[in-house]
Amino acid sequence: MEEEVKERVSTLEAVLGEFIVQTNKALKRMERDTETLKKNLQENAEAMKKDTEVMKRSTEGNIEAMKRDTETMKIRMDESSVSFKKNIEDNLKDFKKEMNKRWGELANRLGTLAEDVAAPNLRTVAQDYFQCEEIDSFAVRVKRRSTKDRTLTTEFDVVLSCQQMLFIAEVKSIPKIDYVDTFIEKLEHIFDYFPEHEGKTVIPVFTALALPENVVKCLTKSQIYTMTMGGDTIELLNFEAVKKSV
Repeated sequence: MEEEVKERVSTLEAVLGEFIVQTNKALKRMERDTETLKKNLQENAEAMKKDTEVMKRSTEGNIEAMKRDTETMKIRMDESSVSFKKNIEDNLKDFKKEMNKRWGELANRLGTLAEDVAAPNLRTVAQDYFQCEEIDSFAVRVKRRSTKDRTLTTEFDVVLSCQQMLFIAEVKSIPKIDYVDTFIEKLEHIFDYFPEHEGKTVIPVFTALALPENVVKCLTKSQIYTMTMGGDTIELLNFEAVKKSV
């Protein structure tokens, strides 16, 4: 019996010893694994830190690049804006220059309105409306000195003499009431400037390319004929009205 107990105790000690040995081995393996895991974690942390730094530098670089691109774009837009503004200003200058040139040409053309339009058409009016077959004298832009006051000189746009009639035409590119008043003043002293025609019937004609209704009414009231272009024809707008009132 005693021998059997000893044998069991010996077996138990052997088993316990083996358990301790295996436990120590397992603990050592756990220590190694833990150390490896710790090392791997540290390495991963370092790698992540490096990646984060690289990403940060890359992001900062991209932001700086974007800033530079934005600044470059802004500079180019400013340059384009300045260039566009300069082009507009240059075009406006050219346009104004061209317009001034054309206005000058137009002014020159309007300055010859008496010669180009009124003069030849006054002949037609004299013949068609007043049966003047033989024209005694005809002149454009006639400058005369007053026989009553030698200091006064007046220019008459178109003057036509026919039998016992003296046609005096006033030509305006843009008709105004003030011009009508000035023409009336001329007519009041007409024989001071044309004494050789004294006694003749004066036929006053106010002509323009276009005549507003208020100007026509004023002329009619003042017994002045209005001559204007009617398409391809020349006509006295108020011929009948003035003829009845004379």
